[in-house]
Amino acid sequence: MNLRWLLLMAWRDSRKNRSRLFLFMGSISAGIAALVAIYSFGADLNRSVDEQAASLIGADFTVSANRPPDTAQARYLAQIGPTRSEEEQFNSMIFFPKNGSSRFVQVRALQGGFPYYGQLETQPQSAAVGFRNKQAALVDHSLMLQYGMKVGDSIKVGYLTFIIEGALDKAPNQSGFSASLAPVVYIPLTYMTATGLSQRGSRILYKWYYQFAKDTDVDALADRVTPWLDQHGMSHETVAMRKENTGKAFENMTHFLSLVGFAALLLGCIGVASAVQIYIREKSPTIAVMRCLGVTVPKAFCIYLFQVAGIGLIGSLIGVGAGVLLQWILPMAFGDLLPVEVKTAISWTAIGQGLVIGLVIALLFGFLPLLSIRRITPLYTLRSSYERSFQSLDPWRFPVYLGMIAFITCFARIQMKSWTQAAFFTLGLLLAYALLTLVAIGLRRVLRSIMRNSRWRFSVRQGFANLYRPNNQTIVLVVAIGLSTALVSVMFFTQDILMGQLALASSKSQANTILFDIQTDQEKSLDSLIKAQGMPVLEKVPILSMRINAIKGFTSDALKKLDTLQEWRWAMGEELRATYRDHLSTTEYITKGKWTPRVGPGSTSGAAAPPGASMGTTPGAPSGGAPGAGAGAPVPVSMEEGYAKRLGLHIGDLIRFNVQGMELTAEVGSLRKVEWNRMQTNFRFVFPAGVLEDAPQFRVILTRTASQEASAHFQQLVVRQFPTVSLIDLSAILSILSSIIDKIGYAIHFMASFSILTGLIVLIASVRNSKYQRLQESVLLRTLGASRRQVWTINALEYFFLGAISAITGLLIAVLGSWMMARYLFKLPFSIHALPAIGLLGVVCLLTTGIGLLNSRGILNRSTLEVLRTEV
Repeated sequence: MNLRWLLLMAWRDSRKNRSRLFLFMGSISAGIAALVAIYSFGADLNRSVDEQAASLIGADFTVSANRPPDTAQARYLAQIGPTRSEEEQFNSMIFFPKNGSSRFVQVRALQGGFPYYGQLETQPQSAAVGFRNKQAALVDHSLMLQYGMKVGDSIKVGYLTFIIEGALDKAPNQSGFSASLAPVVYIPLTYMTATGLSQRGSRILYKWYYQFAKDTDVDALADRVTPWLDQHGMSHETVAMRKENTGKAFENMTHFLSLVGFAALLLGCIGVASAVQIYIREKSPTIAVMRCLGVTVPKAFCIYLFQVAGIGLIGSLIGVGAGVLLQWILPMAFGDLLPVEVKTAISWTAIGQGLVIGLVIALLFGFLPLLSIRRITPLYTLRSSYERSFQSLDPWRFPVYLGMIAFITCFARIQMKSWTQAAFFTLGLLLAYALLTLVAIGLRRVLRSIMRNSRWRFSVRQGFANLYRPNNQTIVLVVAIGLSTALVSVMFFTQDILMGQLALASSKSQANTILFDIQTDQEKSLDSLIKAQGMPVLEKVPILSMRINAIKGFTSDALKKLDTLQEWRWAMGEELRATYRDHLSTTEYITKGKWTPRVGPGSTSGAAAPPGASMGTTPGAPSGGAPGAGAGAPVPVSMEEGYAKRLGLHIGDLIRFNVQGMELTAEVGSLRKVEWNRMQTNFRFVFPAGVLEDAPQFRVILTRTASQEASAHFQQLVVRQFPTVSLIDLSAILSILSSIIDKIGYAIHFMASFSILTGLIVLIASVRNSKYQRLQESVLLRTLGASRRQVWTINALEYFFLGAISAITGLLIAVLGSWMMARYLFKLPFSIHALPAIGLLGVVCLLTTGIGLLNSRGILNRSTLEVLRTEV
């Protein structure tokens, strides 16, 4: 074949139809723009994380522990590296003497030259060094603005008062979200003991930061010390680990956004496939004439294949250009979600991917309607008036369908990293497409049946009849509008589900204030204070710190010699928080086994322990008095079913705990289903009453304040009378979480706007394409006496009904998809607001009707004689 001649024929043949083809080309451009922008943004983010990973942790190597080191451990930690800093992190209340306010914050007691990479950004900058050697503090800048504080004022942490040395703008290991929930306050480590906040049971994270010489192999060093750290229940982090973890977290975000962009691209390609199908139908006489002149089937096929390829290539080039421009906007849209400052640069890889994807997907979706060219014979020039020779089933359609499905699945697999998830994504798209197609087909048949014997007004009958007339656009419009509506609705419904959970947590039946780090001798006084304020004590929860020493007889040392059961070894290195009680909370229920509320004297069910089974309080005491240590049967413990499944434990398995130096043997007596998403204290292990009452512990009290003013007043009283007790105002936390979800929703809606844009383009293009088909029909109506108003009414009814049916079907698909996400992904109750859905339905109907009427205006403004002469 002469390639130059084929390209020239493709160019000449498209001259009268370029405006229509370019309009559909815009739908490809919108999807490619979204993909190129996301790919480029992902490359920028990965590069920025690589460059700034060291400043994220502020050191070469960090070690963390949930308990203070003993002498031998401190000696080993000192040998890891000579240049190091120490830090103790804990959550606490601070008090502002200037205005009597208080706030829940994260206190970081620091000693040493940390950070070694990056810096503590403060105002003034000298405060980053000046606070370290005196009784001074750095306070989060937004917190100072919120409470009207300035440099030189004071704050009270525990029993000590610190002068504010400077305002903290940014620090390593600090994200925007964590700073919103618990703003950071730095104090010198030397004053930690004097604050009174370091007590037995206090939840303190101990950290050590190390800096090494530039030629040090940090990963090799980490491999060398990891066994010792695991043995002593400590964790570590390197720059490479932080880089990998940060990259994975935001890689998932970019993959999700890529799927949103890909959905927009697929939506556009549906429009392209429909446009090419109608385009080829209109070109059938031209193709038949070409066949009469000696053009073979392969040549005719290639002429129009080149046109489709040209649409895909030009549309991809436009999309790439728009995507590169959009790349500079995305860091502003996602700025609050990012841990690093993203530096933007052109990604040629992303540009190449966009071009290839755009071209391939345009050819795939355009190839299907092009198959009909193979069945257009020269004889069609004579038969075209009464039959179509290419409407029979073409066996080549099935390989094309398989190619489309394979491409979509493979693309989703690249984004999701899972064939199962990719298969469900593809299946969901196919089901949505099939449902919308069936709705469109059913709509045409129902209307055809109704209109046969209807006695409605002429304009109404004709408007509905247009939906099932030959060569109509009902199916493509229902699919395009329905998919656009479904995608956008899922975004809104998902946000409604998350916000609904926050509203449930803030309801009047839920606690909105939590007090913790309460020592045993403070409990009665706090009870009296709460009741004096007219507030209820909703729940009092004892919390104990413990570790697992052995599982089913295997100790940590024994597991070192085995290649299996490493999950057990990990569990043994973790410090656990557990509780005891004689009842189940409202967020849990037994799924297997038998719940034992109490053991010992007076117990009515469960395994009974002998008298004296309660534990003593002497650290390091022998376990002779504890159940399971030779004095009696193991204590039945209730275990959270997910954690039990993770460890492979079942009813009757034995676990030996170390509770502050004392051993306790327990038996898995029951498994519980826990609703972790509820704002309530939940635990992996719940012991029965009558066992741990004498063990070292602290308390948590849940209560509820009537208003923000009452909450502020109560916080002031608690901080003044109990400086070591921490308080969380859940109302403020929920408000912050709501703003965070709003920010995430804004980012998602920003990307969903490309689907909206694509849907609008497909809608405009489909309606505009149908304009050429109904031109003769409208002119004939006017010739027969129909007025402009009647023709206008016919078109308005058609498009309004089409938009309503499409939008309703899309909303139903969105409701089903949101329900599945709520139940199986988020595991939350399903609830959505009807008002936004109704509003979206109205907007879609108005848009469809408005665009249809605007495109029909050109038909009404043309004279009948002009159109008839054109046809002749």
